[in-house]
Amino acid sequence: MCYHSVSSAFFVAVDWNRNKIFLRRVITSVHSVRLRRVLCTLIFLEEASPYSLVNICLDFLIANLEKLCSERSDGTLCLPEHWSFPQEVADRFLGVMTWQGKLTDRTASIFRGNQMKLKLVNIQKAKISTAAFVKAFCHHRLIELDATAVHADLPIPDIISGLCGNSWIQQNLRCLLLDSASIPRDSRLLSFGQLTGLRILSVFNVSFHSEDLADVSQLPKLESLDISNTLVTNISALLTCKDRLKSLTMHYLKCLTMSKSQILAVIRELKCLLHLDISDHRQLKSDLAFYLLQQKDILPNIVSLDISGGSYITDGAVELFIRQRPAMQFVGLLATDAGYSDFFTTKQGLRVAGGVSMSQISEALSRYKNRSCFMQEALYRLFTETFSMQVTMPALLKLVAIGMRNHPLDLPVQFTASACALNLTRQGLARGMPVRLLSEVTCLLFKALKNFPHCQQLQKNCLLSLTNSRILVDVPFDRYDAAKFVMRWLCKHENPKMQTMAVSVISILALQLSPEEATQLQEELFIAVKELLAIVKQKTTENLDDVTLLFTLKALWNLTDESPAACKHFIENQGLAIFIHVLETFSESAIQSKVLGLLNNVAEVRALSSELMAEGVVKHVSSLLQSKEMEVSYFAAGVIAHLTSDSQPWRSRGLQRSALLQDLYATVQNWPSSTCKMMALVTYRSFKAFFPLLGNFSQPEVQLWALWAMYHVCSKNPSKYCKMLVEEEGLQLLCDVRERSGADPQAQQIAASILDDFRMHFLNYRSPPLC
Repeated sequence: MCYHSVSSAFFVAVDWNRNKIFLRRVITSVHSVRLRRVLCTLIFLEEASPYSLVNICLDFLIANLEKLCSERSDGTLCLPEHWSFPQEVADRFLGVMTWQGKLTDRTASIFRGNQMKLKLVNIQKAKISTAAFVKAFCHHRLIELDATAVHADLPIPDIISGLCGNSWIQQNLRCLLLDSASIPRDSRLLSFGQLTGLRILSVFNVSFHSEDLADVSQLPKLESLDISNTLVTNISALLTCKDRLKSLTMHYLKCLTMSKSQILAVIRELKCLLHLDISDHRQLKSDLAFYLLQQKDILPNIVSLDISGGSYITDGAVELFIRQRPAMQFVGLLATDAGYSDFFTTKQGLRVAGGVSMSQISEALSRYKNRSCFMQEALYRLFTETFSMQVTMPALLKLVAIGMRNHPLDLPVQFTASACALNLTRQGLARGMPVRLLSEVTCLLFKALKNFPHCQQLQKNCLLSLTNSRILVDVPFDRYDAAKFVMRWLCKHENPKMQTMAVSVISILALQLSPEEATQLQEELFIAVKELLAIVKQKTTENLDDVTLLFTLKALWNLTDESPAACKHFIENQGLAIFIHVLETFSESAIQSKVLGLLNNVAEVRALSSELMAEGVVKHVSSLLQSKEMEVSYFAAGVIAHLTSDSQPWRSRGLQRSALLQDLYATVQNWPSSTCKMMALVTYRSFKAFFPLLGNFSQPEVQLWALWAMYHVCSKNPSKYCKMLVEEEGLQLLCDVRERSGADPQAQQIAASILDDFRMHFLNYRSPPLC
C-alpha cells in the first residue's frame, strides 16, 4: 500500500512536414519580427506536440541497431541489404544518432555504400576515427558538414583531407563547421584551397592562424567566415575576399596585434558585409566597437552588427550609427551600457540582443547559445526578470535548456540556469509547460546535480525544481537513476531545508519504482531508510510536527510499499520503537495515518508480522481503530486484519486475538459505504496481499476488511484496479466469496458489488470469463 497514485503520459505520433532544424534555419534568415514570432510559436508548439512518427521510428531503429544489423569481419555494423533510406530521412537518422551519442566507429559504418544517401551531415561531438569518417561519409555528395567539437581522434587536417578525396565535394560542399575541433601541434598549414565550392566556414575556438586565414581568403565563393577565439594576429588577408564576404564573425579575437586604426581600415574595405560580429568578453574592456561607431564611411550595407561586451558604448552612439544605416535589423548590446533608449523598442524591424528587457534577453539567449560568457550574462538578466514570474513561458525555458545542454561543465552557466529554471517552473507555472520540454529540463537538472556536487546553492535550485509535483508525477525521466542519486544525496547533507527537499522528492519517486528496480537499490534503500528514521527520531524528540516530518513519514511509507527488504531495514533500524514514540507524541491524524500506513506494509510481510505483535504496538494500533478520522481507522484495521489472519502466533494470546477480531468486525460494520471519500488517496500496486485474507473463511472479520478495501479502490479508479483483478487472477476469489455457503452475508454482498461494477466497467469490451 502506498500514499499517492502515479499517472503516466503516453504519446501518439503526429508527423510534421518540416522538422525543427529547418524551422530554426528559416528563423535565423527572417528579418520580419512578426514572422519570426510566428515561426518561433511553431517551434514551441512542436515541443507541446507528440513525438513525430519519423522520430519514433528512428529512435527505435537506433535503440535496436545491434539486433537489426549484421556484423562485418572488422567488427563494424552493416545494414540489411534490402534497406534503403531517402536522403532526408538518412540525414535525420544520422542527426539523431549524433544527438544521442550513439555515433561510433562501429555504428558509423552503416553509412558506407549507397543504402544511405547523405547531404547534410551532423557529427557534432562524435567520437569517431579518421578511417571511420572517410569510409562512412566522404563518398557521399555532401553539401554541409557540421563537425563541431568532434573528438581528437578526428583532427581537422584529416577532415579536410577526407573531404578533398571526393571531387564532387570539392566543388559542391557549401558549409563546413569545425568549431572547437582539434589540430595536432605538429600540423602544417591547413589546406582549405581545394574546397572551391565553400561558402560558409566556421573555425571558432580552433588553432587557426593568420597563414590559414590567408589560405581561406582565396576561396572563390566564400561568403561567411567565423574566426572567433582563434590565433589570428592579422586580418589583412580578408581584403582578398572583400568583394564577396558578406558575414564576418570575429568574437574574442584575443591575439590580434594590429592597431585599432589598422583593423578599422580593413573593415572599411569590406563593403559587401551584411553581418559583422566584433563582440568581446566584457572583462577585456575592448574599445574597438566604440571607435567603430564613430566612423561614418564604414559598413554602408550592414544589416547586423554585434558589439556585445564592448566598452564605452552609449545609447546615443548606437542610435546614431543605426539611423545612418536604416537597413540595420540586428544589434548585439549585451554586457554593454547601451540598450536602454526607447529607440531600441520603437525602431520597427530592429532586433536587439541585450539585457534590458525580456525581448532583448530572449534574443541574447537565442543568439549566444554557444558562448558561455554571454550565456551566463543573459541568464543572470533573465533570472532578475523572472523572479516573480506569473506567466508560463515555454519559449524562455527552452532557451535555458539549450544553454544548459551546450555548457554542461560551466558552473556559472549551470548555476544561473538552474535558478532560471526554478523561476520558470515554480508553483503552477509547470502545468502550462510542454511535457517534453520539462523532461529535457529535468534530465539537465539531474546532470547539473551530478556534475557540481559541492555547489550547495545549485543543488538547492535543482532540488527545488524537482519537488514540483507536475514534474515528479507526469514528466518522463529516468526515475530509477534519479531515486538512486537522491537517496545517496540525502545521507551526505545535513542542511534541514535541503533535507526537506530531498525527502519530498524521494517520497514521490519511491512510488514510481517497480519491485524489480527497488530490488536493485538495496544499498541505497538501506541508506535512505536509516537516514529517514533518524530524521523522524529527531523531529519526535523535538516535538516538531513540521512539513519535513510529514514528508519523511510519507517517504518511509512509500519506500516500504511492496518491498520486504525496506520493511526489514525499517525493523532492523529500530523503526518500531521510533514509530511508537511518534504515536505517543503526536495526535494529528495526518501523522497517525502515515505511521499506520507503513505498519500495514510491514504487516503484509509474513516473516516480519510477528514483530508487530509486541504489546506496545498492538495497544496503540487497536486504540486507533475507534478514531473518528476515517483514514486512521482504516489503516489501523488493516494492521489488525493482517496480524490476526493467522492464529498460530496467537496461541498464548487467544483471548486478545478474539477481542481484536470483534473490534475489527464492529469497526468495519460502522464504516460508511466503501465508495466513501477519504482525505488520503489510498492506492495499491497489487492485490496479492489481500488474497490470503479473502480465502480466510474462518475469519470473516479479516475477510470483510479486505473486501471493503478492495471495493473502495475499485470504485475510485476502476480502470486500474479492474485490470489488476484480471491480471492477478483475483476474480475467482471474489466469486468464491459470493458463492460460498456459510460466508458472511455482508462479505458476500461486497464481493457481489465488486463483480457487478467490474461487469459494468467492461461492458463495452470483450467480457472476461466470470464465475
